[in-house]
Amino acid sequence: MLSLQINNLGKKFGSEWIFRNLSFTINAGDKIVILGGNGSGKSTLLQVISGYVTPNEGNIVYHLSAQSNQDTISEEKLRNHISFVSPYLQLIEDLTLSETIEHSSLFKPFINNLSVKEVVDLVDLRHAKDKFIRQLSSGMKQRLKLGLALLSNTPLLLLDEPVSNLDKNAILWYRNLISNYTHGRTIIVCSNNIEDEYFFCGKQLNVTDFKTGKQPV
Repeated sequence: MLSLQINNLGKKFGSEWIFRNLSFTINAGDKIVILGGNGSGKSTLLQVISGYVTPNEGNIVYHLSAQSNQDTISEEKLRNHISFVSPYLQLIEDLTLSETIEHSSLFKPFINNLSVKEVVDLVDLRHAKDKFIRQLSSGMKQRLKLGLALLSNTPLLLLDEPVSNLDKNAILWYRNLISNYTHGRTIIVCSNNIEDEYFFCGKQLNVTDFKTGKQPV
């Protein structure tokens, strides 16, 4: 299990602070949603948490817990413990769906040692298993990205607007996968206040509260 301590975090582009003086504790197993409208900075915050973007101020400490022991995770090993889904993250277009799943498993094994075939079944894309990624619809790509993240054996899940490009049936599939495969894992969701994306979250953080660098009362 993985916990995070966010300390006085700040990020700016040019002279504009996207957020500042952001301090927050995310305990192991917490499910938290980051709320805010378009352009509010919630995706930037998630990218900073992932280690993809460097903050201008503050830091994040990651702890990996095992029973009574707790180890700090170094920056170079952080990616091994995180699965990240976002509309702007691209899949390799020249791989087939099955090859993409197999390629992903080389870096992050799946929960319960799921096989490629089992993952194909769980993402409900059996009919497209031999299609190239470039041949898939945006909804199918999003379903595959979600499946790769939610089924990977990682303690921290970062989900940026996870129901983007999903139809009604696919949203129901997402809700079922969340309910069945995220027990004990720490999850951070970015959402434009779409409840289907964060129905399972027990905590929330509104990034606009930290827009001016003043913490809310």
